[in-house]
Amino acid sequence: MSSIEDSHSLLLEACAAVGLSAAGAEPIQIGENALWRLPRGVVARISRPGQLAAAGRELAVTRWLRDCGVPAVRPLAHLRKPVDVDGSPVTFWHELPPHRPGTAADIAPLLRRVHELPIPELALGILDPFVRLAARIDGAATLEDAQRQWLRDRLIELEKAWLGLPPGLPRSVIHGDAWRGNVAVTPTASYLLDFERTSLGPPEWDLTATAVGYGTFGTVSEREYAAYCEAYGTDVMTWAGYPVLRDIRELRVTCFALQHAAADPARHRAEAHYRLACLRGENGRRPWGWTAVG
Repeated sequence: MSSIEDSHSLLLEACAAVGLSAAGAEPIQIGENALWRLPRGVVARISRPGQLAAAGRELAVTRWLRDCGVPAVRPLAHLRKPVDVDGSPVTFWHELPPHRPGTAADIAPLLRRVHELPIPELALGILDPFVRLAARIDGAATLEDAQRQWLRDRLIELEKAWLGLPPGLPRSVIHGDAWRGNVAVTPTASYLLDFERTSLGPPEWDLTATAVGYGTFGTVSEREYAAYCEAYGTDVMTWAGYPVLRDIRELRVTCFALQHAAADPARHRAEAHYRLACLRGENGRRPWGWTAVG
């Protein structure tokens, strides 16, 4: 989303197309995806251009979760498909009651419920943990040639390791972006959010998000991580395949930071290149104390 003005223009067109009022619309978040608060307890989500299929899948997933009794954000019932505005899909949701951000222990039982559900007859697709990585490496303008080649080689190495993962938990529906920011807690319930990356894959992929917050970022405390493992029922860090999933996630968040560094070097170059140096073994053992980018 290039600007709040561009986002608002898309919002007005989408609302007009479905007969919803955009009077007094308030921006909640403007980024790769944009969220707007509309009258009558409605939230509009504007996704990145080219994500029409993903937005439609997200609507289908949340309706399926509702039918399964899993608390999650709910789309407006009468709008079954995203609105396509100049290639940007727009979806409409019921606003959650007043809530606080979730903790690691809040998301764990919700993930377990999702992982235990029977696989639905939905076109979810298979998890691709390497999506957009090659493009982000190629587009990382702050890299030197040797750094870029190291990342390309690392990507190839991890793609091979992914194919050789040892046995683990049974394949299931996975959330795909299962960090604590994607759970909202009200006085009466916890709700899962953001199903853009929901797919079929190893449940350990979801569990690794919090494990990396603990073991790599250092943003999840030892007590929080212990509560997370207890709430889910297992510790993914004890699984033989964990180092591969950890390394893939570390590469993903490093490439994400490099993408931001290319757009705004003054703000993000230092963090992005610190992460890269960590991956290359130049900053000692984990946790590395990485800070948020975005």
